[in-house]
Amino acid sequence: MARRSNRKASGKLPDIRAVAALAKVSIATVSRTINSSPLVSERLNQRVWQAIRQLNYLPNTHARTLVSGRSRIFGIIVENITNPFFPDLIQSFESIAVANGYEILVSSTNSDPAVLAACARRMLERKVDGVAVMTFGEEEPVLDQLVHRGIPIVLAEFKLDDPKASTILLDYSTGIHAAVRHLAELGHRDIAFLAGPHSLHSAITRENDFRSAMQSTGLPLQNKWIIECDHTLKGGVTGFEQLQGLSARPTGIVCSNDMTAIGVLRAAYMAGLRVPHDLSVIGLDDIDFAEYTLPPLTTIRLSRAELARAAFEALRMQVQDPRNPKLQREFLVSTSLVVRDSTAAPPQRS
Repeated sequence: MARRSNRKASGKLPDIRAVAALAKVSIATVSRTINSSPLVSERLNQRVWQAIRQLNYLPNTHARTLVSGRSRIFGIIVENITNPFFPDLIQSFESIAVANGYEILVSSTNSDPAVLAACARRMLERKVDGVAVMTFGEEEPVLDQLVHRGIPIVLAEFKLDDPKASTILLDYSTGIHAAVRHLAELGHRDIAFLAGPHSLHSAITRENDFRSAMQSTGLPLQNKWIIECDHTLKGGVTGFEQLQGLSARPTGIVCSNDMTAIGVLRAAYMAGLRVPHDLSVIGLDDIDFAEYTLPPLTTIRLSRAELARAAFEALRMQVQDPRNPKLQREFLVSTSLVVRDSTAAPPQRS
């Protein structure tokens, strides 16, 4: 049976003239406010937005794009939406964008270059104002499509000599050095590293930082204990099984990301090992799940909120002040160690 709406028709929808009348400003001022023009004072800006909310006015974004030449949409391309790191990053990016009057368009590459190219085409078709390419090593196929068409972009860890490109530098070294020192202070000397895929420059950077940390801490580096994985749960399981197949085994494992580390926790449990009594495990990212694993995972925190804020600010500055030769082009996001219950002193060996 059809249901009748209890709401009465509200008549004509409010337009920009109604907003101007209620706010007691000109239509041009309303338009400038919606388009975030710096010509509008903070006092008038608040008055106009109060009228917009009161009338429940919905700006015509298509018309706004035609008038201003800007869509007020930022794109964000991520590597793999199934990795919990990236939904958190997207949520933080969207929160900041919405608070600043922007919408976002999200694409995930699933580590497929053809999909990445299609993602870039979608961004161009929607006439986004800028794109945050958060693929950590798979961005090269999109550079011709985006940068050479004049679209501002921000890249994670990838520097491009182009005035339309900004870079977010990720300081993995601080967190990884802290992780190795933490294990050394607990008494570990035999430490393995489950690396990410070498197709990602971020994974290579993390591995190199681990090697450097071992050397600076004065610990022996065993190349056979550095194993390339794929940043997934299954990759962690496979990497752990490879270590178990060796005659000499590590007492501690540092992983290139949390998903790998969680895979190690499961594999260790299935092998009858107790973490941290028999084996210490450290991840990298500090995804939300890390706090709720058994035991809670010691990990290197890479703040998604800071990464999202840096990406948004890089794009916002490029869009609002593109001709400024002193525009900030590099942004640094650091890391830190979060100690939980997956690390302890190594077992005594006879």
